[in-house]
Amino acid sequence: MNKSMIIGVVLGAGVATAGGAIAGYKIFKEPDSADVLKVQPVTKQVKIPHKECEDKTVVHQRPVKDENRVAGKAIGAVLGGVLGHQVGGGDGKKVATVAGAVAGGYAGDRVQNNMQKKDTYTTVENVCTTKYTTREDIEGYDVTYRLKGKESTTRMSYDPGEKIPVKDGQLVLSQAESQ
Repeated sequence: MNKSMIIGVVLGAGVATAGGAIAGYKIFKEPDSADVLKVQPVTKQVKIPHKECEDKTVVHQRPVKDENRVAGKAIGAVLGGVLGHQVGGGDGKKVATVAGAVAGGYAGDRVQNNMQKKDTYTTVENVCTTKYTTREDIEGYDVTYRLKGKESTTRMSYDPGEKIPVKDGQLVLSQAESQ
């Protein structure tokens, strides 16, 4: 065997061995990223309160000084009694006076009640109500990825783009660690 042939065989064996070693290293080497297949934002609706105020005319009833309407009953009874006394004669006059007083007392009570209800005043007041607007906030992202030929899904706090970094065989899920 000549010297150049031996050198060629040794060189060929060395190249083949090195090529095999490099290929084997690539096969057994852990990947440094996972391929992102799909990113789906996860949202939630948030209600935001705010006040809306406007000036409104408000009708108030004045405070009642005579809640039992004694004045209306008394004045009505006196007037009813006087009118009833004008009717009839003898014992009929007494009955008419009593009936007039009772009817007058009732009528006086109703008149005073109506007058008290109508005793109102108006004011302009600033009236506020709470209204809500809604917005959608992104809570995170459901990410479907492929790592070592296997598809999986995880939730991340940010959109990772096309690749998710891998360190020591584990996904790097926080944005701070991946940078």
